[in-house]
Amino acid sequence: MSYQLVNPHTAVEGPTLPPPSHFTLSCPPGTDIWRKPPSTNTFNAPFLYRSIKLSTFRRARVTVSADWKTLYDQGGLCLALPQSPGSTYRKWIKTGIEFYKGAPQVSTVACDRWADWSLSPLPASGEKSVTVEMEREVIEGEKGSTLCIYMMEGVEKKPIREVTWVFGEEEEMEGECWVGAFVAKPTKDADDEEKALSVDFGNLSVESF
Repeated sequence: MSYQLVNPHTAVEGPTLPPPSHFTLSCPPGTDIWRKPPSTNTFNAPFLYRSIKLSTFRRARVTVSADWKTLYDQGGLCLALPQSPGSTYRKWIKTGIEFYKGAPQVSTVACDRWADWSLSPLPASGEKSVTVEMEREVIEGEKGSTLCIYMMEGVEKKPIREVTWVFGEEEEMEGECWVGAFVAKPTKDADDEEKALSVDFGNLSVESF
């Protein structure tokens, strides 16, 4: 299954082979995935993704690490839902590491009409790295409407978020969603306003039912 790399800052766009087990994505300042009233609607981050039917999404996982330094530096997984007919935007969910208050944190943002934001501390074993996973809820063999988000602490999956509406709209279920790795740098470095952020990714996987 091929992936698509969209990077508006290097004019790179097109199908690629499945990524290697470890790869790096970079971005300049001024990149983000964020939507906030009254009018902020930004989705200009480099994004390496697979396109699949939302109804077939099962889980995605990646390990993310970087030399996090500047406020809101971030990278991780993103799931962008199908764009509804007549809508001017996509719903999306992202999770990974974000630099905030002088330290990397595990960040999750879910965006329906507007985005929210939550933070969790990194696992004790990781100073700059974390493995995150998104998985569709399955109850007694039946697919649910909820997207469950986890971070790994050793072999344990620690739940950090439930987003209950992801698989709830029938008209969206047969549409194409995008799922994969992203990197974003909303804030300029104080000592070098053009400095890019490079984020390392490991073992990206996307599974379907």
